[in-house]
Formats: sequence, structure tokens, C-alpha cells
Amino acid sequence: MLRTGFNKWVLAASLALAGVTAAGGAQAQAAGATSPATTATAAPTGLRPADSKQGTSGGSLQKPDAAPASPTLAMDGAPAFDATTSAPGVGQPLDGVMHIQPQVTKNGLRAHWFHDRILFPLITIISILVLVLLAVVVIKFRASANPTPSRTSHNTILEVVWTLAPVLILVAIAVPSIGLLQAQFKPAPAGAVTLKAIGNQWFWSYQYPDHGGIEITANMLKEGNQVAPGERARSAADGPRLLATDNRVVLPVGVPIRLITTANDVIHSWAVPAFWIKLDAIPGRLNETSFTIDKPGLYFGQCSELCGARHAFMPIAVEAVTPAQFAAWVRAKGGTMPAPGKASDAVIPQPGADNSASAMDEAAVANAMTGPIENGTDTPPTSPQGATGNPGGVGEAGR
Repeated sequence: MLRTGFNKWVLAASLALAGVTAAGGAQAQAAGATSPATTATAAPTGLRPADSKQGTSGGSLQKPDAAPASPTLAMDGAPAFDATTSAPGVGQPLDGVMHIQPQVTKNGLRAHWFHDRILFPLITIISILVLVLLAVVVIKFRASANPTPSRTSHNTILEVVWTLAPVLILVAIAVPSIGLLQAQFKPAPAGAVTLKAIGNQWFWSYQYPDHGGIEITANMLKEGNQVAPGERARSAADGPRLLATDNRVVLPVGVPIRLITTANDVIHSWAVPAFWIKLDAIPGRLNETSFTIDKPGLYFGQCSELCGARHAFMPIAVEAVTPAQFAAWVRAKGGTMPAPGKASDAVIPQPGADNSASAMDEAAVANAMTGPIENGTDTPPTSPQGATGNPGGVGEAGR
């Protein structure tokens, strides 16, 4: 009797457990009906709020709600910027238009005004004046109409006019030009986002030294009839032909950008017309400028220095996003956001310097092959470098 009651109790517990399991499976199946996996073809609607759903690491980011239709829109948390939905003529060339692109930086707006209000009117007036003077000379002072040329000299009024007029023209050009030049090379303030652009033959690589050393490489996307099996071809969402890249630079809107350029081989030039930026990238040299993007969007540029056979295939694609979206992208890339307003303290070495990446790699290989040299009896020589934090020091034989 006791054994029969015990068996009934076990049977009841098993049935209850099976019911719970079945209910859980049904709930999971119902939830799976609306999971992101079933909506993989839907266009992305942005990032999920990650502030309250981060993992234990504290720096993880929730994945987009759905896999984007175009691979270029899945940049580890980057917003879904589609080139086909961008404003016409903003950030990219427009067919048949012969004018400066709409500007999205303060320096660009200032330079655009300088071109339209000062340079272009002056050039037009001077060109018309010279054309009229040439026509007068040809018609009035030709040999048949003026057989006896005038010998007038030392006309005081004429000499004053042709001396003062060029001076006034130069002043009208120089004053706003010098102010614009000064604004273009104004140092970036504390809290600026540092972007290091490195020119290579023939592609661009980028580093974010203030955000955990994020690095990306951008190559031009080929057309459909040019790609090899397994490669992705350019789509309309990626951007115009010869301007779309497989990875885009992501920068925040309304935050000063500190742009540093250099190169690993020959001279390149990082140019984005909508930012009014064209900065040479020279091997062994760091060039710097700053700018602030005013409007979110997708902006394209190219290398603007003859750098070799594939010079025309070094495009630049920049996504300008809100600061919150930029922070989400940085975390998704595995980087970290610096303290607000903190001045940049990242060490940005020249290519080939003692503490550059290539020099560090070479030193690591040499150390692995020979092993470290330790001598506990000899006193090491005194370094002539007195500054603290200077990478130069002892053991630089063969530098």
C-alpha cells in the first residue's frame, strides 16, 4: 500500500514537471515567432537601448533589432545610413551641377560665403573690365582709325588709379582669406574626437586613439562586373560609383573633430568637399586640422594628391551621427568613451618612430628570435633623455 502511494506521487510529480516544460516550450516558440532571426530581411530601425541591458562586461552593446538588407549598413552598431535616401547633392557630387557642394561645417559655410560674395564678384568685374579695355584698344586705337598715336605720358590720375585699384582688391581678398586660414588651423579644444587618417597605396586606414585604439580599413567597393566570386559588389545604398567604401568613418555631429593625417608610403591627401577639408598625408609627418560637423548625414570624398596608378580608387566615406549613436558605435567596436571634456592624451607616433606600430612589431620579432639580454652585474649606461615619458632611451643601437 505504501509502495503504491509512493508510485502515484512520483507519477503526479512527473506529469506536473512535463506540463511546466511544455508550457515553457510553447512560450519560447511564441517568442521565437517575433525574434530578430525571423525578420532578418527587414531594414534596421536603429539600436536597442543598451544602458539598462548591458552585460556584465559593462561595455557591450545590444545588436541591431534586425540584420540590415545591405551589408554596408551593418558596421557593428553603426546607424543605417542609406545613400539613396540622402539629400540630393549634399555630401556627394551631383550630375550636371557646377558649383561648390553644400557645406556642413562652420569653416565651410564661411568659405562658401567668401567665394560667392567676394571672390566670384571680383573675378567677374575684373574679367569684364579687362575685356572692355581690350575691345576699346582694338577698335579705337587700331592703325586705320588712329594713324598718329598719342604720346601722352605721366598721367597722374591714371597712375593713381592703376596703383590703388590692385591694392584695394588685394586688401578685400586678404582680410577674409587670412581669417579663414586661421580658423582652418585653429587647434581643437579639449574633448575633441581624434581621428587619424593614414594613406596607403591605395586605401585609407583610420585610428581612434582616444577611444580605445579602434582601427578600421576602408577599401573602395567594386562594381558588379568587377568583383570576384565571394566578394560584395557596390549597391545603391553604399553610395555613388568610385566613392562607396566597405567601411565608413563614423564621427559625431556637433563635437569638434581633431583630424591628423599621415601616410605609410607616398604623399596622399584626405579631402571631403562638404567639410571644406583637404589635408595632405605625408610620410614621416603629422598634419593636423580641426572641424565640427553640423548636420547628420553621409559624406564622400577622395584622395586629392597624385599617389600612383590607383590614385582614383581611394574614396572616403563618412557617417555623421548623433553623439549617442557615436558612443554606441564605439562600444560596439570594443572601444571606450573618454571622460567628457577630457583633453586628448593619446600618443600618436610618426610612422617609423621608435614607438610606432611597425617599430614595435620589429622589436617583438627580434626579441622573440634572440631573447631578452639580462645582465645583473653591469650598470646600464645613463640615458641622455631627461624628459619623463620620452620613448627614447638606452638600448637603441642600430636606430
